[in-house]
Formats: sequence, C-alpha cells, structure tokens
Amino acid sequence: MCSQMLVRIISLFFVAAGLLQPARALTFESLNAAFGIPLWSSDNLWADDAAATATRLGWPQESQTTTDSSFRKYPSAGELILGARPYSLALYGEKGLVSGISMMFANKGDAVETLSGGRADAKQTRERNKEIKDLKSAIIADRHTLESALVAVLGQPADDRFGQGVQTRETVKRWNWNGHAILLATPRDEYAVVRILPVAAADLKGKSRVPEAELRERIATRIERRPNGDVVLKDIPMVNQGPKGYCVPATWERAMRYMGVPADMYVLAMAGGTGAGGGTSIDAIAAGAREAIIRGGRQLVFEPGKVNILTVKKYIGRGLPLMWGVYVDRGFDDSLFGRARERAGMTDPAAWSKQMADARKAAKKMKTNAFAGHVRLIIGYNDKTGEIAFSDSWGPRAAERWMTQEEAQAISQGGCQAINF
Repeated sequence: MCSQMLVRIISLFFVAAGLLQPARALTFESLNAAFGIPLWSSDNLWADDAAATATRLGWPQESQTTTDSSFRKYPSAGELILGARPYSLALYGEKGLVSGISMMFANKGDAVETLSGGRADAKQTRERNKEIKDLKSAIIADRHTLESALVAVLGQPADDRFGQGVQTRETVKRWNWNGHAILLATPRDEYAVVRILPVAAADLKGKSRVPEAELRERIATRIERRPNGDVVLKDIPMVNQGPKGYCVPATWERAMRYMGVPADMYVLAMAGGTGAGGGTSIDAIAAGAREAIIRGGRQLVFEPGKVNILTVKKYIGRGLPLMWGVYVDRGFDDSLFGRARERAGMTDPAAWSKQMADARKAAKKMKTNAFAGHVRLIIGYNDKTGEIAFSDSWGPRAAERWMTQEEAQAISQGGCQAINF
C-alpha cells in the first residue's frame, strides 16, 4: 500500500511539473530518453532488425540459429537504465527481427558473489549473508525506481500476470504503448526485471507453441553428420550464464528454447529454488519447469544410469540434446579447450582414437569433487572415436567440446534428462 501511494505521489509531482505525458502523446524519443538508451529507432520496435538494434545498443551477440538470435550484455556498475543499475541486458530476435527485450536489475544471481568448488568459510559466509540482506533491499529499491520512472512517462500501470506454470508465473505491472507491452516484475527476494514484448505475446502470458509437425521438420535439419564420424546437433541456442552459478537454469533455457518452449534462466532459477549466487537442484528445477514444458506441448523424460554412447545415439539420432549432470574438475575441464583446438579439423578417426588411448586410461583414476556440480548439454557423439560432444552455457567458446566415453562416465553424476515431443 505504501509503495503504491509513493508511486502516485511521484506521478502527481511529474504531472504538476508538466513532465508526465498521456500515453497517446508519447513518442519513441520520449521512451528512449526515459530508458536512457537508444532502444527504439521508430514507433515499432518489432520492425527493427535484431542485429542492427543490438549494434546500436552495444549488446554483443550471444547466439544465432536458423530461426532466432539473442544478444546479451552484462553491464558495468556505472550504467543506468530507468535510473537503476542493470545486471543483464538481453535482446531476442526471430527471423531477423526484434522479438523481445529483457532487462534484469538487482537479482540473486548476479548481485551475490558465487562460490566455486568447496564449502564457504566463516568469513565468506558472513560476507554472503550481508550481500543477501543487501540484495533484498536492492530489489525493493529498484522496484520503486523502475516503477516511478515508467509511471512518469506511461501513466499508471495495470496489474497482470505473465508466464506459464505455477512456479514460473510472475505478477507484473503492465503498460501498453503502440503494440509494445512493458512489464515490470519483482518476485520477492528474486529479482527486478523489465520486459518489453509484443502486446499479443503479453496477452498470451508468454505462451508460444511451435506446432509439433513444424518442430519435427526443423529438428530433422539440425542433425549434422560429418565425414569424420561426428554426429552433432546444430542450431542449439547459446545462453551465457555470466559469472554466476546458473549452469542449471541456463542449460534448461537452452534446451527449452531449442524445443520451441519459451524460457528465461532467471525465471527458471526462481522455479528451481536456486540459491543466492547460484546452486540449483536438478530435481527442483525439473519440477518447476515441467508445467511450462507440458503447456508448450512437450514432455520431460529421464534416462537413468551413467552416460554412454548407446544412450547418446538414441537421443541425438532423434535430434534431442541431453541435459547432463557432472562434477567439474577445473584442470581437466581447461585441458578440454586445448584438446578442442587440437581436434578441430580431425579427418582420421582411427588415428585420433589411438591418440586418445592415454586419456581413456587416465579416466579410471579421475576423482570427483562433490561440491563442484555442474550441468551441461550433450550434443553429439562419434562411434569411430568413442567420444561424446557437449556444450556449456559459457558463450560461443564453449559451444562444442569433446571427451571420451570413459571420461564422461568418470565425471557423471548419474542420469540425463531430455525434452521430447
């Protein structure tokens, strides 16, 4: 009640000062001035080329597939949008045109330091507890700042809901302008986000269902069979999780979008009960995302046991990536970047398989760290070399790497999941 009263008082102040314009009098220049960035180049953002818009904004490309694209920037502390500090700025494109914008402000992923590989000591625990306490205040402060700035140019919002599934649904403040729906969501202790979507998409609460026949046709073209025996899925969206421990929600976002189900790693982190800074239970996020997946016309399947090439072949042959839980050893993982460079352009699978003999033997002695859990996508295999291809949510550099089946089994947590028709 108090926050609504504050927004109304601020709104009245702007009206008295002659700064609050009726929605019908708004121009895209007015909105650009309010946001503090040149987001619009005309009255219709949805007619703009996605890549050109991202270039204008200075947001680097994150992903490019046959049907869609994304651009993401993790801004520095000095940048402001609508008077608040953004932590993640994303632009999505479909068939070359802008299809949506997501501006993430204070949130439990980016605003809290991530601990990697081990238990926190007493000092680290105190520091993180303070960050978490500060985060809660920051989300509330950002909500006031963002809503006040939007009210100043767009007037009072309507109350609405957005998202599919109980655990991925948000209560939002909504403003409509010229075919654009501007949504402000601030789930308690989770994040503050401003989304800009076509009005039709907002009316459908973000529901988008690619017909099964169309998806099957798309997927059939995504299985790449190379002369050297590599069988790899292409056109998998990349999501750069940034420095936070969001490997699970980021990987699930990639798999869901690949299967035509809209997803956002921050919303999935909320559904999965991700901890501050990162750390998500795979079972929890599966439960949280299941309803959205079903509403998108898909189903979630579980493949028990440690990963092996026979299992991988079954899914990759149908065009389906696998979400794979592993334990990461930094030294081993870094070595795979070097191996990827050495493997690039491999034309003799028999010679390469022989070269991997020492790696197979070493896998038997590998030890895992139970505090270094991670989730990645399995995207391919090679029968001739006995390898499995995987992809991490760390940007284009980590889009495709390879390891032997023995290495994959040594680091597996046990079981994989896939989104099926």
